[in-house]
Amino acid sequence: MVVSAKLRHPLRKAAGFSLVEIVIALGVAAFALVAIMGMLPMGLKTQQASIQQTTANEIMAAILNDLRADVVLPPGQASKEQDSGFGLHGHWALVAVPDTLFFNNVGNQTGSVAQGTFPPAPSDAVFRAKITYLFPPTATTSVANVTITWPAQVDPTIGTPAGSVGTYIAVNR
Repeated sequence: MVVSAKLRHPLRKAAGFSLVEIVIALGVAAFALVAIMGMLPMGLKTQQASIQQTTANEIMAAILNDLRADVVLPPGQASKEQDSGFGLHGHWALVAVPDTLFFNNVGNQTGSVAQGTFPPAPSDAVFRAKITYLFPPTATTSVANVTITWPAQVDPTIGTPAGSVGTYIAVNR
């Protein structure tokens, strides 16, 4: 049997990658992937810390707004304080013991501590807010120190919290 010249394929140089080139490319890709995967836990930890910091700052802003609003309430409106806010009205001149409030992971109040008592934080609490009223308030200005710490189960007077934010507020009456 004779094969015609038209059916025979001329020998060409094969185009493509060699096995060594493929192994080197896979090695570089694997090294880069391992490096990226190694950075992932640190990135997630940083994101979680950022979320907690932002939520703590939002809680602090709400408390500061409540303290400012409490001071300017007319005497007849003071009884409506329990309907909104955190129930801090009237503590500027009457309370020497700090108020402690607890908040969940989205910043909603989940509990508080009666003055002078130290029960454990509620099970769903993530943030602890401590409002210390500084004495003596003057006729025109009241001052408080507000500190937000997390996790709520760690009392900052006994242990070291994972994070905290704090500020002082001076409110003109």
